[in-house]
Amino acid sequence: MGWMSDETGLEKNAANFVPLTPLSHLRRAVRLFPDDEALVYGGFRKTYAEYHARCSRLASGLVQLGVKPGDVVATILPNIPAHAEAHFGVPACGAVLNAINIRLEAETIAYIFDHGGARAALVDSAFLPVVQEAISRMEGPAPSIIEVPDPEAGIEASGEYTLYEDLLDAGDPDFDWIMPQDEWESLALNYTSGTTGRPKGVVYHHRGAYLMTMGTTVSWPLPRGVRYLTIVPLFHCNNWNHVWTIPMLGGTTVCCRDISAKNIYDAIADDGVTHFGAAPIVLNMIVNARDSERRTFDSVVEVFTAGAPPPAATLAAIEPLGFNVTQVYGLTETYGHVTDCLWQPRWDNLPDEERYAIKARTGVLMPMMEDITALEPESMTQIPMDGTTQGEIMIRGNSVMKGYLKNPQATEEAFRGGYFHSGDIAIQHPDGYLRIADRAKDIIISGGENISSIEIEGVLMKHPAVLLCAVVAKPDEKWGEVPCAFVELKEGAETSEEDIIAFARQHLAGFKCPKRVLFQELPKTSTGKIQKFELRRVAKQA
Repeated sequence: MGWMSDETGLEKNAANFVPLTPLSHLRRAVRLFPDDEALVYGGFRKTYAEYHARCSRLASGLVQLGVKPGDVVATILPNIPAHAEAHFGVPACGAVLNAINIRLEAETIAYIFDHGGARAALVDSAFLPVVQEAISRMEGPAPSIIEVPDPEAGIEASGEYTLYEDLLDAGDPDFDWIMPQDEWESLALNYTSGTTGRPKGVVYHHRGAYLMTMGTTVSWPLPRGVRYLTIVPLFHCNNWNHVWTIPMLGGTTVCCRDISAKNIYDAIADDGVTHFGAAPIVLNMIVNARDSERRTFDSVVEVFTAGAPPPAATLAAIEPLGFNVTQVYGLTETYGHVTDCLWQPRWDNLPDEERYAIKARTGVLMPMMEDITALEPESMTQIPMDGTTQGEIMIRGNSVMKGYLKNPQATEEAFRGGYFHSGDIAIQHPDGYLRIADRAKDIIISGGENISSIEIEGVLMKHPAVLLCAVVAKPDEKWGEVPCAFVELKEGAETSEEDIIAFARQHLAGFKCPKRVLFQELPKTSTGKIQKFELRRVAKQA
């Protein structure tokens, strides 16, 4: 199909076919932008010539340690320059990058080291104690530790391990990068959160990451010379692949170790940040910053947000501050975001409330994807696009994982019917735009009615005293389940359970209103997602 009758001599060769890989972006950048600022972290500032040389030295140093193509090299690092360099230096020696969540406990880190077979690990000095404990719990051979102190943050070396800078000093700046011979070769290994069991190892290929960088550049869009702030952790979907994207544009990656409103405002004012990605909780942090933390700037900062649909109240508050927010959606299994709420000119003059409601949509597929829609999960048939009927978001395209490492059964189930099953429940509008109703596990079924926790949260976030909220199912003898709201109040604010419930009744049908409201700090993951599984445990006893 698609072949001409005579294609004699029309074969793939080194001139007309090169495996796609995001490594190509930095190799190109060092030729085109050698003197441009590439990597910034406080007083640490490197040009593209220096960035490329350091990544080459890292690759060379790892080879000297005995790392071979196909080996796994782990990182337990925050968003510091060494972590950005590892995203190029590790695959440049043919190895697979395994960026591990810095907030994990020793038992899970030990499991990931064992399951992934890490040959070496780059570890921030602050996380050495938990890594040492993890190694003591391992069943297999321990990885070689390369210690990464952080003088910019006042974190000194322990003196127990080979230091990152010493490894680089011993490496060759002219090391010949080991580029993939097949774009299906593994590039990165990322572990899911594992809240209901052992985390699963999600394997990325070079092709998917390369196309992710291209699709992001088109969809955001990203300009030449973009100045990008790393708020999304580099261990979370490899920073949504953004750290691989920026060199393509000769842009600057600005590292941010500690995510705070002050540090974000400072990065914009002092380092000229133009773009960043963040969870809605970070947007809320910016909106509720103290006056002493704010800085003035005269540009518009472009923001991709994902993790949960941003409440309309948050969008209404952040837009006047100089931030243009675009909702995106994706999962670890899809390299990060694969849909965006592509803005249509016909929405420009809508009333604010309608605009913000549209901005919170999950959106439509990005250019590197083939199909993203809502299907009935058993029959795999398209749901009616009526804005009411619910189905599961199904994903097909080049930026979908190879599968789960050493878990063929889970891989087969995830790809059943020729789509990746997201586990997210959504409605679809007549124009094809998706809007998440909930995670399948977060839907509250009360007296046979499906209640969206996201809908309730969107209402409660409009209450003037509410800083953050989360709604989960609470077991109920009569109804099976009822909504239970957890509320974190703004500094100095006061309210009551009765007031919150009364406020909800002004905006929601009675059966959707929370039956209990509990006031506490909400448990969050390192990426800013609220840990609802923890709240469900509390709700059972409330």
